[in-house]
Amino acid sequence: MIQKIRKNLDEMSVNTLINLIFVANFVLLFFIFFLGDIVRSDELLYKFKNPSFSGANTSSHYLTIENQETTRRQKIAEDIQSAIDDAEREESNSTLARFIRNFESRVYAQLSRQLVEQLFGENPSTEGKLELEGNTIEYVVEEDTITLTITDETGGQTEIAVPVNDFTF
Repeated sequence: MIQKIRKNLDEMSVNTLINLIFVANFVLLFFIFFLGDIVRSDELLYKFKNPSFSGANTSSHYLTIENQETTRRQKIAEDIQSAIDDAEREESNSTLARFIRNFESRVYAQLSRQLVEQLFGENPSTEGKLELEGNTIEYVVEEDTITLTITDETGGQTEIAVPVNDFTF
């Protein structure tokens, strides 16, 4: 009886082993035929995104960087010039600057009035000279004409002839 059981067990284990081999072969064939496309692989490649390393589109990359730097430099220069302009505007609109402009205007008006008095007043002079900030103003009164000669700092001369008898109101 023991031999019979052993024989049955041996036959069962052989049948079970055959069945397992068959199932394993079936699963292997299933993976090969149906899932073989999914399992395919390709070569792994790493590509740099930065054109400085990869070389692709390098010139346009450098041009973009240069444009950004130029724009940044122009913006900084514009900001500096704007700050300088604001400071100059603030300085020229100060109370002291307005006072000085007004004072200079009145001094120049007084000088012109005195010059006119010398030329056309009750006791007119026939010639005269005035130094003003490096400029020289000379006048000569002749019969019918007053000649003003203005010499600037660089030596350039401007001559103005004013006819005296032609003025009528």
